[in-house]
Amino acid sequence: MAVSPFDFDLPCDPPLELVEVAPAAEPPIPAALLDRIAIYTPHDGGAIPPRFYFGPDGVTPRIDPAVLVPRHVAMRDWGANLVAQELASALGLRAYARCRVARVLLDFNRFPGRTPVDDAEPLEALAIGRMFATALRHDEAADLLESYYDPISERIEEVLADALIGIAIHTYDETHASRTKRADLSLISLPLSYQRDARLRFGVFDPMYPDHLAESTCSRILRDRISLNLERSGFRVTHNHPYPIPDGGIEMRAQVWHFFRFLRRRFEQRHPETVGQPPYETVWTMLLDTNLRLAEADALRGFVHRFRRVRPEDRAAFQAALDAYQHVQRFLETTEVVTEFRRSPERPSSLGIEIRKDLLCTFDPVTGHPSRPDPRQLETARHIARAIAGAIATYIDTDRRVYEEAARERPLAPAPAR
Repeated sequence: MAVSPFDFDLPCDPPLELVEVAPAAEPPIPAALLDRIAIYTPHDGGAIPPRFYFGPDGVTPRIDPAVLVPRHVAMRDWGANLVAQELASALGLRAYARCRVARVLLDFNRFPGRTPVDDAEPLEALAIGRMFATALRHDEAADLLESYYDPISERIEEVLADALIGIAIHTYDETHASRTKRADLSLISLPLSYQRDARLRFGVFDPMYPDHLAESTCSRILRDRISLNLERSGFRVTHNHPYPIPDGGIEMRAQVWHFFRFLRRRFEQRHPETVGQPPYETVWTMLLDTNLRLAEADALRGFVHRFRRVRPEDRAAFQAALDAYQHVQRFLETTEVVTEFRRSPERPSSLGIEIRKDLLCTFDPVTGHPSRPDPRQLETARHIARAIAGAIATYIDTDRRVYEEAARERPLAPAPAR
């Protein structure tokens, strides 16, 4: 049995950690907005809790380290935590959020479930990757999701709840499969299904969510300001390439979640008599279940959208929830709530930033294992962070205000008929 060069038995409580940083002495962001910017890293964790690393005997690894280690090295976003720390500091934030769990075990940037063994599309993988999907029993897979996926999801919701800007820092390989070199950075704001079909895949998020809102998860002005600043700083930047956001990515799930929170506030302002009423609470639970974890939400989805049969004794409760759903839907269709959300200066932006791994760390040509960043790579991380921070500052200070003023005078194109 091969020996792993990595210590996977690392602290993993909490699984999503807020890492304190030393903020810049003179933050470029107004103090009132410092708590409204969230930086996080989904894929730069290295922990595999012992009960998942070892088999039932508590001694034998479930997966031969000779197989596990290369996969871990390939999947981890080496250097992402470094850039996130530098970016948070440059913006004047007090912390950034990082996932401690190794991606090879669990990827909370995907929908929950086991990835099928024959699924070759990485963007459509589920949270438990192929390697551990076949190594864990049903009860162990359920334990993994309940003990780690759910707490991470709950914590990231808290981190992003009031965020005006949420930025996920990722890193990707130096070359494409063709061996041509990738751009230094890629800015990711387009969901996979929208790129392929110009709409979201049916049955994932509730169809009440307007497909055209998925055109971008981020203000294009902010995205392009970041791109311009990085190019001016000497970095080559591309957009949504070589891949877009997976539909189960936090950037996409957050947009749907933020929209339904916005819709709920507007609806309950108009209809305060519905607040706390069980049928309406059931509907909001379903709409806000963007990580698809709640069985009660799935049951209502099945009744509303798939016309599933329910037991006679449950029929009245499901019908009441359907009536509440249709009430919310009529409100959405007969008011300007979608336009208000599209135009709102409070509409959150969610952006993924991919950075080439070789800019931040060196991989041993023999073992393939990464080494700690050298001084040049540390300076590169700071250079990238300063460029992004400067772009965010300019967006908040100038671009966002100008856009708000211009939008008042310019009508939006009508949303497509549903």
